[in-house]
Amino acid sequence: MARSVVGIEIAEESVRAVEVTRGRHPQLVAAGEVRLPAGSARDSDVLDADAVATAVTTLWSQARIKSRKVVVALVNRRILVRDYTAPNLPIEELSKALRYEAQDLIPVAPEDAVLDFYPLEVDGSQAKGLLVAGPADNVESILNTLAKTKLRVDNVDFLPFGLARVAGRVVPEGFGPVAIVAVGEHTTSFVIAIDGIPRYVRVIAVDVASERSVRDDGAEVLVGGRRSMPSLVDGPESPVAEVIGRLSETLRFCRGQDDRLDPRELLLTGPLAPELAEPLAEALQIETRTILPRDVIAVGSNLADADLPSSLMGALGIMLDGGR
Repeated sequence: MARSVVGIEIAEESVRAVEVTRGRHPQLVAAGEVRLPAGSARDSDVLDADAVATAVTTLWSQARIKSRKVVVALVNRRILVRDYTAPNLPIEELSKALRYEAQDLIPVAPEDAVLDFYPLEVDGSQAKGLLVAGPADNVESILNTLAKTKLRVDNVDFLPFGLARVAGRVVPEGFGPVAIVAVGEHTTSFVIAIDGIPRYVRVIAVDVASERSVRDDGAEVLVGGRRSMPSLVDGPESPVAEVIGRLSETLRFCRGQDDRLDPRELLLTGPLAPELAEPLAEALQIETRTILPRDVIAVGSNLADADLPSSLMGALGIMLDGGR
């Protein structure tokens, strides 16, 4: 088998992972999702390292994941994303400069933050792009937890950047701006992308409840599983109505800022995508389609008959080449 790497996302309700081979013709060769005990994680924050480590071990076993090398998808409500102009420096020098340049913009002390910069345009000595800042303890909690399982973390990537690469895979080059939205149980990621490059990112924090059956041993494995989402969009006060309202506001803002932020299509993914495609399309008045793993990558023969849900797209997006 070609060498492979695993993308992993630790959400509040489950751990999701995909194994992708590297090379000229990458394939998805293993995938799965395992439910977490209540209170063991909060989006990308690990609260009970032992419980999460046990779930990760179960996932590797049940999904028959071989590689121990992982890339972590990171997104939560504590991460700040904003337009930023930085010095046009080599990446190592820029990383050092950001701690001084951006200290007045981030909600925590620079020494307590993890910073990233995604350059979009270079103008002489300046680079315009997206600044991402998150608390270092968030990343440390994940690294310490995965160390318990003997996994080796190769990289940590911002989940919305992976979503932009997904968009670059499913729309033709030159198509123009598209929106891609990953609606999760507690965090919704909104990205405007052009040719796989993120132009605008917003993380929306809204709790959306879900119901799932649990196996007797408590280690619910959701490979290809379906979630039951009763009364998701009932009434104007429902959580999903709030998500739709926030997305509608965001679209209006983007369209009013720049033609490059006026999407021609909305791509929908994430664990709640199947239930929300129709109400979102109706409310937002934009062509909407749900994206699944098979839409963006070849699938190995061992997964030929597997039902690969949209909840895996966060872990998969960060594994796609392109973007940076």
